[in-house]
Amino acid sequence: MSTENARGVLLLSHVGFSFTEDLVDVVAARGLRCHVLSSLPEPQHQETRPAVLAGLADDVRVTDGHVLTPRDIEEYIDHLQDTGTDVRCCVTVWEGYRHLMALANARLGVPDLDEKQVLELRDKVTLRNRLADAGLSRGRASVLTAGTLAERQREGGRYFVKPVRGIASFGTFPLTAGTTWADLERIAAEARSDTVYASVFAHRPDPGDPADPHSTAPGTAAVQETPGMEFLVEDYVPGREFSFEVVVVDGEPHVVAVHEKCEMTETAGAVLEDACVSPPTSLSREELVAGLRWVSSVLDTLGLGWGCFHVEARHAPSGWDLIEVNPRVGGSLISPSVGALTGGPGLLDLWLDSLLTAHRPAGFLEELKSLSYTADGTPQGGNATFFRVFFADPGTIRGIRLNDGPLRPVLTQVLLKPGDVVEPASREVFLGQVLWSMEHADRDAILPGLVTASRSAIEVTYEKEHG
Repeated sequence: MSTENARGVLLLSHVGFSFTEDLVDVVAARGLRCHVLSSLPEPQHQETRPAVLAGLADDVRVTDGHVLTPRDIEEYIDHLQDTGTDVRCCVTVWEGYRHLMALANARLGVPDLDEKQVLELRDKVTLRNRLADAGLSRGRASVLTAGTLAERQREGGRYFVKPVRGIASFGTFPLTAGTTWADLERIAAEARSDTVYASVFAHRPDPGDPADPHSTAPGTAAVQETPGMEFLVEDYVPGREFSFEVVVVDGEPHVVAVHEKCEMTETAGAVLEDACVSPPTSLSREELVAGLRWVSSVLDTLGLGWGCFHVEARHAPSGWDLIEVNPRVGGSLISPSVGALTGGPGLLDLWLDSLLTAHRPAGFLEELKSLSYTADGTPQGGNATFFRVFFADPGTIRGIRLNDGPLRPVLTQVLLKPGDVVEPASREVFLGQVLWSMEHADRDAILPGLVTASRSAIEVTYEKEHG
């Protein structure tokens, strides 16, 4: 098939994954070609994953390094345009490549965040203090040193530790009297040795810096020469946790879903989000309206006029406060949950459509408004969702079983298999996830039993050496 004047979308994949199958589906559903640029997969996937990608996409390029660079983006766009491909936009759900997506869309003339904005969002010290200065956060943050660690422990207040530039829950935990500098050094060493995650913790080059810091030989981890990992310490944010799923078009934010994290586990090295329900169950209408206004103020203060955002926040009697602003679709089952709530497009669909229609958004904006919360806190759809995420423990998996419950799931994903070995880590290791949908009017009757039964929806057993 000739590629002359073929319209397509550039997808950025980290080590061969990053929801590539889901992205390909939403692109192909719009009659567009899929062009995948991926960094080199981990050694155990190097023989198989590129072939899988080639079977999914119309064109695939896999680089020699485990981390994509601006030069990789430029060269692949040049290749596509030289072969007559009309690249309409670029998308990635891997937060470590969000600044590269911004660079690509700038090159393609597609309205989006700029690279500087993305990198600023990833600096969680500056972000926290900027919002505190604007009266939108009651906490402050500072870079953690051995001195400030001891000082905070002497003060005896509630504090939280996380990487200055991080992703997921890797290395995030409440500060305790038993936290030591050796604990942080151990987590940092683990991050540096993690092929998948290491690059997202490193210091970023200045926007526009053409230097390629990942110039290692093919097949080696490009993270070996990255700078050290920094941690921050910030005032602990109390309250129940929520996430706002937001699509912003030309400065106008639209909240298409609000998820309440109804079960969470704080461990010594991570905070795990076990289960979410949407719409929220514990907020009054007035509290939800205040949250919608607060999110709009956060985005406006930060100048975030385009994009898709997963805004994590906590609500307490004192009001709303920030956990973090992620300039992408939320992980886990957030996008399918949005699809079940709307009865149609998921969050990936809406983000892609916002990019494809950015120059003429009128029709898309009409659809987006019909799916989003109204100013008085009313969700537009008649559905509710609940999903649970299952995490693996360290050990060798012997067996995985799916159990029936009171309600049939709309989506079940099992991400590991018998024989897989789970190593101890300071980040979550996903085992699987399950999504249920119901009519909003029936939710309060169904949810209590579903929450209990869902805990055993996926059961895993380990070889004898475990535990």
